[in-house]
Amino acid sequence: MSDSRGSIHGEWSSRWAFILAATGSAVGLGNIWKFPYITGENGGGAFVLVYLICIAVIGIPIMMAEIMIGRRGRRSPINTMRVLAKQGRHSPHWKYLGWTGVVAGFLIISYYSVIAGWAMAYVFRSAGAAFEGATADGVASIFSELVSDPERLIAWHSIFMVLTMIVVSRGVASGLEKAVRYLMPSLFVLLLLLLGYSMSTGAFMQGVSFMFNPNFSALSGEAILIAMGHAFFTLSLGMGAIMVYGSYLNKDTSIAKTSITIALADTSVALVAGLAIFPIVFANDLEAAAGPGLIFQTLPLAFGHMPGGTLFGTLFFILLVFAAWSSAISLIEPAVTWLVETLHMDRVRASVYSGLAAWLLGIGTVFSFNLWSDVTFFGKTFFDLLDYLTANIMLPLGGLAIALFAGWIMVRGTVKEELKLQHPRMFQLWYLLVRYVTPVAVIIVFISLQG
Repeated sequence: MSDSRGSIHGEWSSRWAFILAATGSAVGLGNIWKFPYITGENGGGAFVLVYLICIAVIGIPIMMAEIMIGRRGRRSPINTMRVLAKQGRHSPHWKYLGWTGVVAGFLIISYYSVIAGWAMAYVFRSAGAAFEGATADGVASIFSELVSDPERLIAWHSIFMVLTMIVVSRGVASGLEKAVRYLMPSLFVLLLLLLGYSMSTGAFMQGVSFMFNPNFSALSGEAILIAMGHAFFTLSLGMGAIMVYGSYLNKDTSIAKTSITIALADTSVALVAGLAIFPIVFANDLEAAAGPGLIFQTLPLAFGHMPGGTLFGTLFFILLVFAAWSSAISLIEPAVTWLVETLHMDRVRASVYSGLAAWLLGIGTVFSFNLWSDVTFFGKTFFDLLDYLTANIMLPLGGLAIALFAGWIMVRGTVKEELKLQHPRMFQLWYLLVRYVTPVAVIIVFISLQG
């Protein structure tokens, strides 16, 4: 197709606007909530080292491929895959790769919004000094009281979803771009403030040592696979978000440089989040391997017993909300663009319908923690089922298919033209990774996760 063709949805005003948006998509609860606790559970420094290698070998090549496919197609993921497959005279079934991404993003935002609602609730609890002087049982009781109240969870879920759809309904330039121009710098400033606070705890070097002093004896085979999986998921790959953002990218922007910048920014946020969190945990003699409860139970306990803890605890949960918000707008965007293109809806109506459908599905996640806590599907609660289906099946398959489509289905000359890599050896290296190394790595992750 002609490079001169633009997206009907608009374009990013600059390379940096795209970088902020894609980084916003990548930086989310996974960086600030999940990365610190899986690092704590898997031994620290050695895990971080493996994670960084996986970002380079798995994450960046697939991100380049997904952006390249998006920019070439200039449509929603579903229509991009349909058109590119047709132009290359390949099976029309490749359109299901687009469907996988759109549906995965839709399912994820339905429960992501509920978890983000917890963070919003904790902003006000922290600001109200609810954690000040609280015992471990007291903090656990606050969390239990929140998740056991469906009406309260629905209220926070609703507020977060409305905020997300207001941004999405305004389009690329006035909505997505304007939001990330404020959200991402604010997120970075808040994170640096928390890092400065962490340096004053007296346990900062202990946190640095934990994160960057490799202890390979603590690194199990399972930990390596967890690092590989998280490196893949943290960059928002395989869920249509990066592909649709790539469709708004102008033809002169370097995909390679942009992908590397986004990966570095995303990884930096995860590392700085760890450096901000672990010294606070260690300064209060708490457990780094606290698992998913690290953010909503362990950290509030720490903030409640530290000088200035109320202020910085509030800032931390605001940071968590900002990170979730910037990711959420990218998760629903592929569904909205498909409705606009295929059903010829205006963007506001498409946003309302998409948001309402995701909100309704999110009610199932809300009930998973209270009214439906005993209701299981294949041995899992509704929330656990959605989480497993997306994280363990849809995203790995989507990422694998993206690598295979870019490396084996698209014409090599077309790929080379779109990527515009200045050095032939750089293209050869990327082509080797995306055709052989990355697919094998993703298959290993996928098979291991099923086990």
